[in-house]
Amino acid sequence: MPADRFIEALNEQIGSEFGSSHQYLAAAIWYDYQTLPRLAKIFYDQALEERQHGLMMARYLLDWGLRPRVPGIRESRQEFADFVEPITKALEQERRVTDQISKLAMIAREENDYVSEQFMHWFLKEQVEEIDLFLSLQEVAERSRDRVMDVEEYIARENVGSHGDDPTAPGAAGGALGVSPVP
Repeated sequence: MPADRFIEALNEQIGSEFGSSHQYLAAAIWYDYQTLPRLAKIFYDQALEERQHGLMMARYLLDWGLRPRVPGIRESRQEFADFVEPITKALEQERRVTDQISKLAMIAREENDYVSEQFMHWFLKEQVEEIDLFLSLQEVAERSRDRVMDVEEYIARENVGSHGDDPTAPGAAGGALGVSPVP
């Protein structure tokens, strides 16, 4: 059985993952409205991925016979100064989530909850990929601040943001009901 401290922290993280999903969706819609389809797609995909992470965490608790909490989320930011700002905010958000995931792994270790610690390892690996994605995108966006279409071209040329299914990913709540996995 997972440690009580870990369960409490994981429930908080579920809310954080859903909040991140909501913020990515708001940014995706902003990009879509700006007619920047490739940036919009990265953010739409990221919104789905964060939702999936929350569902993976919920499935972990369900598998232990525990009922996950689905907390409310704060309103997302809807307006941005320019096309670089959502990327910068996404990088900040991913760095914050990395700290949160690291704390979850630390709590599990401190509580001698090695099964939960192992569960968090996949998310730690995932965070390295998330930071790499947004760090690279931010660097290109900063260099191309006055030429947004160069960023759209870069995304298309380098196939930024696309990755296949990860067979090592934990299962997600709703998976048996036909909820589609992250693209």
